[in-house]
Amino acid sequence: MAAQTKNVPDDLASRASASQLCRFVDASPSPFHVCATVASTLDADGFTRLAERDTWPSTPGRYYVVRGGSLVAWSTESADGPASPFRVVGGHTDSPNLRVKQHPDLSRAGWQLVGLEPYGGAWLNSWLDRDLGLSGRVSVRDGRTSDEVLLNVGRPILRVPQLAIHLASDRKGVELDPQRHVDAVWGVGTSASSVRAFVAAELGVAESDVLGWELMAHDVAPSSLVGRDGDLVSAARLDNQCTCFAGLHALLSAAASPARDTVPVLALFDHEEVGSMSDRGAHSDLLATTLERIVLAAGGARNEFLRAVAGSVCASGDMAHATHPNYADRHEPEHRIEVGGGPVLKVNQNLRYASDAAGAAAYALACDQAGVSMQRYVHRADLPCGSTIGPITASRTGLSTVDVGAAQLAMHSARELMAAADVPTYAASLAAFLAPQR
Repeated sequence: MAAQTKNVPDDLASRASASQLCRFVDASPSPFHVCATVASTLDADGFTRLAERDTWPSTPGRYYVVRGGSLVAWSTESADGPASPFRVVGGHTDSPNLRVKQHPDLSRAGWQLVGLEPYGGAWLNSWLDRDLGLSGRVSVRDGRTSDEVLLNVGRPILRVPQLAIHLASDRKGVELDPQRHVDAVWGVGTSASSVRAFVAAELGVAESDVLGWELMAHDVAPSSLVGRDGDLVSAARLDNQCTCFAGLHALLSAAASPARDTVPVLALFDHEEVGSMSDRGAHSDLLATTLERIVLAAGGARNEFLRAVAGSVCASGDMAHATHPNYADRHEPEHRIEVGGGPVLKVNQNLRYASDAAGAAAYALACDQAGVSMQRYVHRADLPCGSTIGPITASRTGLSTVDVGAAQLAMHSARELMAAADVPTYAASLAAFLAPQR
């Protein structure tokens, strides 16, 4: 076989794709907004939103469902019967952050504060001294029932202040207590509007009609291209909105590809950062039941569903650790990962990642098809390894699963960093994975 020239995008193409990612992230400050942003793009591309309570259409087409902060989308336009195998790209919509407590109104030392608590493995010191907005989902009274609306306060209203260095005992900083040190200042004085009243005013409803919320702080600084040559992406929530963005464009590309006999699927789950144990997390029935209903709608039965699953493969997409230039000793020395070096295959012998030899082959072939280089990541054996939706998806559905990602620095920080060049190559590898050449 002749050597293949790797498809390295030029600077303009990389920056254009990275700028699209920046706009995606800025439009999506919460998992619910991620789903809304993805749904808007799917709608424009001819996808139809389905309700889980309804009977699904039997005609081939492009469809998606949303359950809270999770979304599954697929195309059956080129499927070869109800037992056609699935090619799934999975990811997650949530990111570590600070979330609003149920009784958040606080007053201390002449300051008005909002009670916050960490969600997931947030790198707490990175949230200090940042201008923060407020976003998420609110349940609002609608007669005798309730309706759900999205809230996005994109202006700076919250700030978690750092302690002055002069007040630290050894001037080396303070070990942050998540109970005492992450409440946000948002005013002065002793009397002020409550968080509930503020939210109600933002939504234009009565305070008594605000029945519940899932609200979180977010950095209001816009995502941007940075660096000497503008070849780096500085943004919040790259883990894992980069995969949501790349997976979305991979699905659109695969849906437009006529030469395939598989069903491309995009599955984006909420709550990965806290273990996926929810009605819409990767540990729920969302993906398995959606796949089965796709088969049933196409005229298949349980036997066809089991046949389809047996031939299916999932790429669990999440971000990967680039080798840190200031902490190179924290990385496995024989598995250096470069930003701009292409997408990353992630392997862990203790199954913190789901990749095995067969999955590695499927993704390596996809990278070859896309004409991009692939890197291989292994975590240091003497450090605890993070995990993904990959092992959960594999065990819950029986899908052969491989863990992949794009390289970045500052994972779980309020602000993260990656190479602009890795955005289009990551998307291209996932597109090839969803529509493999035969």
